[in-house]
Parts: sequence; C-alpha cells; structure tokens
Amino acid sequence: MAAIGRTLRRVLDLLYLGGGVIAALFMIAILVIIVLQMLARWTGHVFPGATDYAGYCMAGASFFAFAYALNHGAHIRVSILLNALGKRRRWLEIWCFAIGAAAATYFAWYAVRGTYWSHKLNDISQGLDATPVWIPQLSMAAGTVLLAVAFWDHLIRLLITGQHGITADTVDQSHGE
Repeated sequence: MAAIGRTLRRVLDLLYLGGGVIAALFMIAILVIIVLQMLARWTGHVFPGATDYAGYCMAGASFFAFAYALNHGAHIRVSILLNALGKRRRWLEIWCFAIGAAAATYFAWYAVRGTYWSHKLNDISQGLDATPVWIPQLSMAAGTVLLAVAFWDHLIRLLITGQHGITADTVDQSHGE
C-alpha cells in the first residue's frame, strides 16, 4: 500500500510540475508573440490577431500555473491567523482546503462544460483571428481540473497524515505544536 502511495505521490507531483512547465511555455509564447508583433509593426506589416493570441497564452499560463503555485505555497495564505490558532489550526486548514476543493471542482466542471459547448456550437472568437473558442478554452479547462486535483490532494493528505504537503520554505507546517 505504501508503494502505491509513493507512486501516486510521484505522479501527482510530476503532474503539477508539468502544469508549471506548460505555464512557462505559454509565457515564452507571449514573449515571442509580442516580439513578432513589434517586428511586424517596425517593418510595416500587420500581425492579425496577435493581441488575441497573447491573451489566449496569458490565460493558459495563468490556469496551468495555479496547481503548481498551490503545491509550492505561492498562493496567498493567512499564516498569521493559522499560527495564532495553535492546535485548532488543523481544523481551519481542513475547512479552507475543503472550500478550495469544492470551488475548484465547481469551476473545473463548468470550464470543461463550457469548452465542450463551445466546440459543439462551433463558437468563433470575435477578434481578427477568428479562432474556434474551444481551442484556447482547453487550457482553462485543463488548468482548473489540475487545480481541483491539487486541492483534493492536499485536503486528503491533511486528513490522513495531518500535513497538507505545501512545500514552500515560508509556510510553517508545525501546526502550532
């Protein structure tokens, strides 16, 4: 059973790392698009849809980074309040992770559903690019699903082991003991 747990932990950590890598690639794509747009302008050409593509990449970077950021303690946490609670800290963390898991699951459900309907209805963007909307929505849907998995992962770890698994150096995991 412990071997299965270690394997699952490695798979989930690699999944979160993969989300972070994809987010970084989207950021590089934003840079490339902006530079290409500048070059096009300087040479008297037009890069139609460049701002739309940069926006799609920004959404992809944001949504894929959420789970990686959560896993590394980069999201805002109210550590002062958590530290002041002492032994009751665990209950507030459970409550927070449960609310986060429920909200992320809700958003993931509707992101996937919205992407599905955009594809089914052949929804096209309003910009110059005329991109089918479901294509950029895929990154939002995948990112929210990954975030929901991360929240549930940390909630279940907290319930079973008493540790949530967020690995930032700035996060105190002593639980006031």
